[in-house]
Amino acid sequence: MSARRIHCGETLALSGDRWQETTDLKRRARELRGTERESSRSRRRRRRRSRSETLSPEERAYREARRHADGKLRFARHLVSYVLVVGFLFLIAKGVALLVAFGWGIGLALDGFSRLVAPGLRRRWIEGEVDRQVRKRVSRQRESLEGQRVRSLEELSASIAHEIRNPITAAKSLVQQMGEDPDGSDNVEYAKVALEELDRVERSISHLLRYAREEDLRLRTMRMSDVVDSALESLRERLSSVGVRVEKKLDDEGEMEGDPEKLRQVLINLISNAIDLLDQSGFPDPEIVVEVGASLSDREIWVRVCDNGPGMDPESLEEIFRPFHSRKAGGTGLGLAICKKLVDAHQGSLEVKSELGDGAEFLITLPRWGGRGD
Repeated sequence: MSARRIHCGETLALSGDRWQETTDLKRRARELRGTERESSRSRRRRRRRSRSETLSPEERAYREARRHADGKLRFARHLVSYVLVVGFLFLIAKGVALLVAFGWGIGLALDGFSRLVAPGLRRRWIEGEVDRQVRKRVSRQRESLEGQRVRSLEELSASIAHEIRNPITAAKSLVQQMGEDPDGSDNVEYAKVALEELDRVERSISHLLRYAREEDLRLRTMRMSDVVDSALESLRERLSSVGVRVEKKLDDEGEMEGDPEKLRQVLINLISNAIDLLDQSGFPDPEIVVEVGASLSDREIWVRVCDNGPGMDPESLEEIFRPFHSRKAGGTGLGLAICKKLVDAHQGSLEVKSELGDGAEFLITLPRWGGRGD
């Protein structure tokens, strides 16, 4: 009898273990199915998101309109069902009909609000919040830009005053010396130096006015190779007198839309600066390389002007395009600023790379067709 009880107990224990194992297997199966369902939902959401990102604005607008139309149709079906059921119950039992109409009517009103009113409210609230955020951001950016503009004007005013006051002060001092001794033997030299200083003032003012005025571009189809040839021809005598060798490389003719005269001025200024610095530095075998090419996409034309001169330190490199910053003796410091302005007017860019003792490289990048595309 006791052996039978022991056997029954073992049987019950085994049955309990099997039941526990079965329960664990079912639980793991449910968890696995839940994980698979969640993974499937995530994949569907990603596919919907990727499809929505690749849709055109017209397709997105159509999808949004269709979603609104489907919501209105579902509400219309709900309303028809409500009217039919409540009407039928009203014919049978008015009390029941009133209770059903009240309870179901609350659900119908909530459904109508969520399908017909809520989307418009959500859209208006989102647009209003976006407008507020954009206005705040634009306001902060405007304040920052105005502050930068004020600082730039202050720096420019100080530079203008410095560039004009110094030569005028020098010329005034020389004229005063001439007045103190009208018959002095050095008066001719004083007058010559005073005129040179006044010429410097006139040149600075002329460049400043040119820098300040709006550039009027006369765009037409042109070839950058012709502009390079014209600029080099204008500087041929200076190149020869200083002994600078020029190498021209044309990877592309550079057919584009631009103002050839304005771009010629840019190249003349860049090459002239290189000639002056090579002459002042006394580097052996001075050389200037002018290259013309096109980008891989063929949408942009680039011009590179390189020299093997003294190069620039990092401080000079940062201020190279700042008005009245000059590395040349007697320079106005507006030439490169004007060059950058002319290139910017063509929707292009002017960049410089240089290291001290390793020459300088100016790179002009211009859209082939004035930003219109092919």
